[in-house]
Amino acid sequence: MLYWLIKTAAVAPYLNNSWRPWSTGLQNVPKTGPAILASNHLSVIDSIFLPLVVDRRVSFLAKSEYFTKRGFVGFVMRHLLRSLGQLSIDRSGGKASEASLDTGLGVLRADGLLGIYPEGTRSPTGKLYRGRTGVARMVLEGRAPVVPVAMIDTDKAMPIGKRIPRVRRIGVVFGEPLDFSRFTGLESDRFILRSITDEIMVEIARLSGQEYVDVYATSVKQQVGRQPQQTAA
Repeated sequence: MLYWLIKTAAVAPYLNNSWRPWSTGLQNVPKTGPAILASNHLSVIDSIFLPLVVDRRVSFLAKSEYFTKRGFVGFVMRHLLRSLGQLSIDRSGGKASEASLDTGLGVLRADGLLGIYPEGTRSPTGKLYRGRTGVARMVLEGRAPVVPVAMIDTDKAMPIGKRIPRVRRIGVVFGEPLDFSRFTGLESDRFILRSITDEIMVEIARLSGQEYVDVYATSVKQQVGRQPQQTAA
C-alpha cells in the first residue's frame, strides 16, 4: 500500500512536475509475468526514477548496509525500504551471494518485475563497467526475459557524494527484451553466464551511449580510493 501511495499520491506528482522525466521504449516492459530490468547505475536516484515511469511495481535488490543501521532512524529506514519494494542482499560473496540470488528468484517466481544493476555498484566515473554474472543466473534459473535499461543524466542530478539532488530532466530508455532461453539448463556453465552478462552490458552501453570498460566498477573505486589527495601549494 505504501509503495503505491508514495508513487501515485505523494512523490510522483512532485517528481513529474519538477524533474519532468522522459522515457522511451516503455512498451518493451512486459505487462504481466516475470521479467528483469537490467540497468546501468549512475546515481542513488536511479531506484526512484526507474520505477516512477513503469506502471508495474518494481522490486530492487539493495545492499544490506541500508537495512542494518541502528536506532530509530535505522528502524524507520528498514521498514520504509521494504515497503517500497527494496530487498536486502549481502554482497560479501559465498553463501551470502547464494541467498541474494534466492531473494531475486523469489520475485521472479511470483511473476514480479525485478530491477538489477549488473555492475553491482554505482559507476565512479560515468562509464559503464563489467557486469556481475549473478544477473545471468537469475535469467536462466528464473526463466525470465531481460529488458536492458539506460538511466540518462541521473549522475548530473545527483552525483556520488551529494546528498541533495539538483532539479534537472531525467531520462529512462528501455531496450527490446533479450531472450536467453536457448541456454536453459546451463546455469552452472561460467562461460555461458559470462557470455549472457556481456551481451546484456553491450546492449545497455548501446542504449546509454556510455563508454564500456571491461573491468569491475568496484576495482576502479578501490584504485580511486588509494590515490593520494592533492593539496594546494
